[in-house]
Amino acid sequence: MESRVLFSSQFNFPVNSPFKTRETSIAPLTPSRNVLSFSFRSPAERCAMRIVPLVKAASSAPQIVAEVDGSRDEPRRKKLAVFVSGGGSNFRKIHEGCSDGSVNGDVVLLVTNKKDCGGAEYARSNGIPVLVFPKSKREPSDGLSPSELVDVLRKYGVDFVLLAGYLKLIPVELVQAFPKRILNIHPALLPAFGGKGLYGIKVHKAVIESGARYSGPTIHFVDEEYDTGRILAQSAVRVIANDTPEELAKRVLHEEHKLYVEVVGAICEERIKWREDGVPLIQNKQNPDEYY
Repeated sequence: MESRVLFSSQFNFPVNSPFKTRETSIAPLTPSRNVLSFSFRSPAERCAMRIVPLVKAASSAPQIVAEVDGSRDEPRRKKLAVFVSGGGSNFRKIHEGCSDGSVNGDVVLLVTNKKDCGGAEYARSNGIPVLVFPKSKREPSDGLSPSELVDVLRKYGVDFVLLAGYLKLIPVELVQAFPKRILNIHPALLPAFGGKGLYGIKVHKAVIESGARYSGPTIHFVDEEYDTGRILAQSAVRVIANDTPEELAKRVLHEEHKLYVEVVGAICEERIKWREDGVPLIQNKQNPDEYY
């Protein structure tokens, strides 16, 4: 039996767990009832935990603040801009989700710092405009400035910016122009193993060398620094005893592809709500009174 996990905002392990993360200043939300389940087919399988329900809208819980239109009409299709620096496998999965109806949105722009990367080629082959950002040092005329980038995104009516393996720091101008509307996916369980210089295979190598027993993708909102924005969702992947960075990377990437599409689907359906202490939560599609 395959198992899945989708966490939001807090990632709590049992007291005796060998995996430790840094404490945050945000007090974890204590749910009224947790149901934990573990399943393994082999030691090489990821360990997944499902917590149901994580949050219920009740008088004893922190107030949930909705930042969407309160009407009951179906949300309009959202316009998405995706940023990539490489092959763009997460970008491809998101685009496929838009095509098959699992994401109520459309990718209207692809932004890259490498105009000939695999993600850019995929975009062109699917009729998606490609922009270069930032300006190239070798070819200053080939690329946009931060203010030009913001102008183009607004011209296309972009609702959300999705970073999918984009290795450049997002400029302050863009963060300020799209508050709470820029997401990034990181291949480790933040706040551990994040920051400048920790990307790609370097992340998985650091995880294994640390002795951590779990890794997995994190989706978070983007601020002015690397990997420090509010965590929206996480998925746990077990690190096995004889793992290599390459093997761990494959299992984490497999989980990334599913998690990112799920979260983008939720944000396009306007199911992201903000707790009064600033923690983002995802509203359950089947039961709007539950959040995770």
